[in-house]
Amino acid sequence: MITIILIVVLVPLILMSIISGIRIVGQYERAVLLRLGRFTGILQPGLNVVLPFGIDRTLFVEMRTTTIDVPRQDIITKDNVPVSIDAVVYFQVFDPQLAILNVENYRQATTLYAQTLLRSVLGSHDLDEMLTAREKLNLVLKEQLDKATDPWGIKVTGVEIKAVDLPEGMKRAMAKQAEAERERRAKVISAEGEYQASEKLLEAASVISQNPTGALLRILQTLTEIAVEKNSTILFPLPIEILSFFQGNGSIHDQNKKRDS
Repeated sequence: MITIILIVVLVPLILMSIISGIRIVGQYERAVLLRLGRFTGILQPGLNVVLPFGIDRTLFVEMRTTTIDVPRQDIITKDNVPVSIDAVVYFQVFDPQLAILNVENYRQATTLYAQTLLRSVLGSHDLDEMLTAREKLNLVLKEQLDKATDPWGIKVTGVEIKAVDLPEGMKRAMAKQAEAERERRAKVISAEGEYQASEKLLEAASVISQNPTGALLRILQTLTEIAVEKNSTILFPLPIEILSFFQGNGSIHDQNKKRDS
């Protein structure tokens, strides 16, 4: 009778202990095994059996790339401009033992350090660098954050600055600056066009001045272009060269008359 009671009591306890000692580790994670509080190894993916009743303790660690959305940080730039920065951090655990034993909460620690690093690094740069050299700043943040988290078994694969929010007054000032720059470029282009046109006109005048007939033909062409517009009244300046041209023709006509007589 006692034997039967022992069997009835012990068999369920043995089954429960075996079941409670089963650990299934996914392919994307690892489990740190602590036996009586001492690190004994890393459980690999698959079915693993550990000692029950709290003798063995398993702590699972995510091995896939994880993202941290860094909370918005208010920063004063090197040129004293207040801005708000949003960033995201990509990291991956490469050593589960270090991630568990060397830091209490590696995700929270990485997030807090990223916030501090974001303020310190970006606060030492001008606003123009934040807007134009964002890739360079991302690389600097990644290198420094990766160096700091290396003792925790964390590999930082990337840091991206998502947005740089400016005050409304600064946005209006930058818009005015951009508008003034566009106006400056337009005036420069217009002046260059006028200069090139004047050079071509000078060359044309030099060619026409070599033959008075060329000036007359140019005037007649201008009259033709004006006549196309069907204007009721045409005011056209008469150059002195035309008078001399006609005077020359008149003198030739008089000479021909004298020659005929």
